[in-house]
Amino acid sequence: METCIINSPLGFTKIVGNIDGVASISVLNSKERISDIIPEILEDCVIQLKEYFEGSRKEFQLKLNPKGTDFQKKIWNLLQDIPYGKTTSYLELSKQYGDIKAIRAVANANGKNPLWIIVPCHRVVGSNGNLTGYAGGLHRKKWLLEHESPFKQQSLF
Repeated sequence: METCIINSPLGFTKIVGNIDGVASISVLNSKERISDIIPEILEDCVIQLKEYFEGSRKEFQLKLNPKGTDFQKKIWNLLQDIPYGKTTSYLELSKQYGDIKAIRAVANANGKNPLWIIVPCHRVVGSNGNLTGYAGGLHRKKWLLEHESPFKQQSLF
């Protein structure tokens, strides 16, 4: 597996992958050394993440290869159907999966998503619209949702 660390508006980001695809993208809670050289196999991922943060990319087109159970992968695939700038609830995600009683398992799979931003688990909120747990921290989830919002807050001054 090849690895690189880049800087993003939300912190240092670690990308891991190989010829089979991107296996994981995670935001780190510590200061890391930014990679001097980006492995060729990860260059497209780095470019697309940069475009996302600049606001010019709304969909990712990368070969993905996350490690997880069949159930987790099914949930992660459902997450990829949530449009940019939109949110859904864990309950709605459970309904899409086909088992409303699986809401806790769906939430657990969502929390184990290894592909930060690319598989948009940040677009899942509580049924009441409240921000709920997020592995990267609620401040990052809020930032991502505001970044994707079509309604940008204007400065009053």
